[in-house]
Amino acid sequence: MVDLDYSAQIAELRSTFTSIRTVVDVDALQAQIAELSEKAGAPDLWDDPAAAQKVTSALSHAQAQLAKINQIDQRLDDLEVLLEMVKEEDDDELAAETAGEAENELAGLQKTMGELEVQTLLNGEYDPRPAVITIRAGAGGVDAADFAEMLLRMYLRWAEQHKFPVNVMDTSYAEEAGIKSATFEVDAPYAFGNLSVEAGTHRLVRMSPFGAAGKRQTSFAAVEVIPLMEETDEIEIAENDLRVDVFRSSGPGGQSVNTTDSAVRLTHIPTGTVVSMQNEKSQIQNRAAAMRVLQSRLLLLKREEENAKKKELAGNITASWGDQIRSYVLAPYQMVKDLRSEYEVNNPSNVFDGDIDGFLTAGIRWRKQKPTD
Repeated sequence: MVDLDYSAQIAELRSTFTSIRTVVDVDALQAQIAELSEKAGAPDLWDDPAAAQKVTSALSHAQAQLAKINQIDQRLDDLEVLLEMVKEEDDDELAAETAGEAENELAGLQKTMGELEVQTLLNGEYDPRPAVITIRAGAGGVDAADFAEMLLRMYLRWAEQHKFPVNVMDTSYAEEAGIKSATFEVDAPYAFGNLSVEAGTHRLVRMSPFGAAGKRQTSFAAVEVIPLMEETDEIEIAENDLRVDVFRSSGPGGQSVNTTDSAVRLTHIPTGTVVSMQNEKSQIQNRAAAMRVLQSRLLLLKREEENAKKKELAGNITASWGDQIRSYVLAPYQMVKDLRSEYEVNNPSNVFDGDIDGFLTAGIRWRKQKPTD
């Protein structure tokens, strides 16, 4: 008979699961699914494709979250049954095989529960919102522009793997290679909460494919992450505070994408905030999209100014923007390391292919545990 006692681990998992269910509020989640299902079944749903997409996306996310909760509940029950089978099994070989299966399931449940527990830490005011991410090439010339494009692809691949809708809103291509900047939206629940830990300066160290052979090059790119505000959050922007420029959309190398002045650049004169949009086909659509992002940035800027004022009054001013948060090293060794959480991996290729969940999880836990100013 195999002696296998995991009662302490099971009790801990049950306790964690109870906390997760409380935070998630399963009853409210079921009510939300019922409401969204009713909206999704409306015959005129697709009369407004944008609104329909939001409804179906929210419904899919809520259903997936509820399914994960129910699945964990069932797996916990099944694990306890497995452990009882191990204790009662007279055949030592069969008992050992069942014990191995139980141990693997326990490890899998601990991992899944840990990931779900991290989601409960996303309780910030804007965490449930979709995210608007802007990547800008920094110091490092052509390598920096290439690095910025590598980061863009990394985030797009991450979103694709999670089946999150993405809208690339604006791209400014560099002359030789890569991009000067890009702005895109991840329209999924809690996209901002998850991706907000990516904000900051990213550093790449590698053998440059653009410079002299045998020399390492260090380049930088900045990542900005802001929540996409709802229409009810819109702030007043005086018409005389806004400069509107229209121009033709362009692709790599300056090649004309269309022959009309459909691209829009909005400049908020008092703050100098600039937003460009060229993804949509019409000037009206681009202006509407640009206005939403501008309002999001101004609302966030207002909140940051209020927080900075509070810190100033408290005698403690801490500036975080521009701090280097992560290093991607391709030479002389392979490593990607987050400098805040100390989380690191030795496979940069996987990271650049969108495998960044480990960094997001570590970043969210780090943010929750760090001392508040």
